[in-house]
Amino acid sequence: MWITVLIFAVAAIVGLTMALAVFQGRLPPIASAITHGALAATGLVLLIVAVCHGAAGPARWSLGFFLAAALGGFTLVFAYHARRKNLPANFVVGHATLAVIGLLLLLAGALHLI
Repeated sequence: MWITVLIFAVAAIVGLTMALAVFQGRLPPIASAITHGALAATGLVLLIVAVCHGAAGPARWSLGFFLAAALGGFTLVFAYHARRKNLPANFVVGHATLAVIGLLLLLAGALHLI
């Protein structure tokens, strides 16, 4: 589970750099978007495998939040970034909030806090 936590944490750091660009009114670099998406997708696949093999409750809740964040990420990529339109800051904040909740749940489960 720790590799999954690490992958999502790195994806979060890349996502934070992209969010900072959005808040400055700039379009995030495509390389950052690809890296962020690839890391998040890898973490999501690993988390799905873990849940399918009986991971506990926090991992299942985490998966739900990450899936919702992924839907938001797809929307950001295909409705805005791919069309070179500025990403709406409120949508970016919502996407990030879902992903951070997912990461915190996953981390709490890995540390056996819940």
